[in-house]
Amino acid sequence: MIDYFALALGHGLLAIALLRLMMREGLDSDPLIAEIKAETASNRKAASVSGRNAARRARDGAAPGDGGDTHGTEADAG
Repeated sequence: MIDYFALALGHGLLAIALLRLMMREGLDSDPLIAEIKAETASNRKAASVSGRNAARRARDGAAPGDGGDTHGTEADAG
């Protein structure tokens, strides 16, 4: 009889510990996931052609809609 009591007590305490761990608020939130997602998005944007062009326009000071380039225009022909 004492063997059944010892088994029940041990398993009951393990079940209570498992339930307490599963009910925690911070179980599904990992602070590194947001950082990894932001880093991946910036790497993906930097690796794309449009991302590189946007960075180049921002660095050169050209507005995104003004064309930025004057290759082949009449201003160059003069």
